[in-house]
Amino acid sequence: MSVASFTHHGPWTVDDVLGLPENRSVRYELVGESLVMSPAPGLRHQRASFRLHVALDTAAQAANTPVEVLEAINVTLPSGLVVPDIVVADAGATAEDSVSLSAEAVQLVVELVSPGNKTMDRKLKPLLYAEAAIPHYWRLEFDPAPRLIISELDRGRYVETVTALPGVITSVKEPFPFEIDPAGLAQPQHSD
Repeated sequence: MSVASFTHHGPWTVDDVLGLPENRSVRYELVGESLVMSPAPGLRHQRASFRLHVALDTAAQAANTPVEVLEAINVTLPSGLVVPDIVVADAGATAEDSVSLSAEAVQLVVELVSPGNKTMDRKLKPLLYAEAAIPHYWRLEFDPAPRLIISELDRGRYVETVTALPGVITSVKEPFPFEIDPAGLAQPQHSD
């Protein structure tokens, strides 16, 4: 495992964070003026993220919704820079090959709760996303079984509208029609 090593004086800025060397073992985020480093996600997390990304992308295309579904992209917020696990953004905003996306273009963020990110994903990031007026925030919890908590912005804060439980197909209408049973999102593929 490598440890990030660099010298920095004073408060961090979005440009400082975007200027850091790419490191696939660490995610860099900026909360206020503080640099936050998170370990790279594990296999279960990445498996579920990929499958949820594919399902969201398929549903968006079926609904002919002008969005793009992306994984682990920098999103610039009024109070910093974050890297949500999955982002659904306006297609026009993703046309340029940039290193970050403005929160104004984001319709949905999805966080997959990992052991090292529980507080960030459950408490801090929803506050930051609400402050940025991102309309939809979903959170995938893995334990004791995968469940997807679906929330919508209401008067400046997220309100849970439904929880998709394993073994049950749950339907949502926003930001586009989508059906999910989270049961198989994190399961390894079985080899014959």
